[in-house]
Amino acid sequence: MSDLRNLTFDHLLNYIAVVETGSFTRAAERRGIGKTTVSDSIQRLELELGATLLVRTTRRINVTEAGASFFETCREIVRLAEEAMSVVSPSQDDLRGTLRVASSVEYSAIVLAPVLARMRSAHPGLRIDMVSADRLIDLIAEGVDVAIRLGELTDSSHRAVRIGEYSKWLVASPGFVARQPLPDDISEAAKLGFVGLSVLAQPSRFTLHHADGASQDIEFVAGLLADTVYGCRAAIAEGVGIGVLPDFSVRADVAAGRLVRVYADWSTAPVIIHALLPPGRHTAPKVRALIDMLKARRDEDVV
Repeated sequence: MSDLRNLTFDHLLNYIAVVETGSFTRAAERRGIGKTTVSDSIQRLELELGATLLVRTTRRINVTEAGASFFETCREIVRLAEEAMSVVSPSQDDLRGTLRVASSVEYSAIVLAPVLARMRSAHPGLRIDMVSADRLIDLIAEGVDVAIRLGELTDSSHRAVRIGEYSKWLVASPGFVARQPLPDDISEAAKLGFVGLSVLAQPSRFTLHHADGASQDIEFVAGLLADTVYGCRAAIAEGVGIGVLPDFSVRADVAAGRLVRVYADWSTAPVIIHALLPPGRHTAPKVRALIDMLKARRDEDVV
């Protein structure tokens, strides 16, 4: 049985850095120590544990099955330690440690990345790890502190904090609007050229709601489909047709005149945006700070 007295917290941090960076050199740079110190630290871990954690070749470092399990445990130990320290010192003035945040690819790029960049500038001692993926992230298994979810939640065991909402707008390019008269009746808009998001279950069918409370089901005929909001937005900007896209993805383009919001009194029903947190009673200051910044951004972006 290993003697824990021979191991330090730094051993765990060094091991996490090696696995995450895939390199002793990069791990040493991240930790601000020498490469030899990192290497000695890993050797001490393997000696005390009596197990091989990493297999080193001339080209890469491979994590063994035991090493992968140990890595996940180490990451959870570090998370719990940071959380424990934040309970004792809950100030948000000098956030430290690592904040691991997950969201969809496009929400991460358009909304989350700028907010996290400002957060990092305000708190130089905080390291931020953004995970962008169009799949459900397992917060516990992947060591995520907070995940931003758009739409209905399915993780009933997790805590959820509402941070905002979004709707989808009908948008087109100025050139398209100039050469293509828009019907007064929105039900006739189905005859216009349309760009659809192919990953949706029904890329061309929407229920739109008017500001006065009326609603209209409309099914467009998509002349062009793309599997990302970026692709749809680029095609719409070229004047191929109109599209129905999340307001957060086109708000800046509309404000700058690159796109035009058509049928501006119509939009889809609001979709709730949540910050999803692992089970537990305590919310770390770094997580609270991010949630506050995202809520503030929502209030600033009202047009």
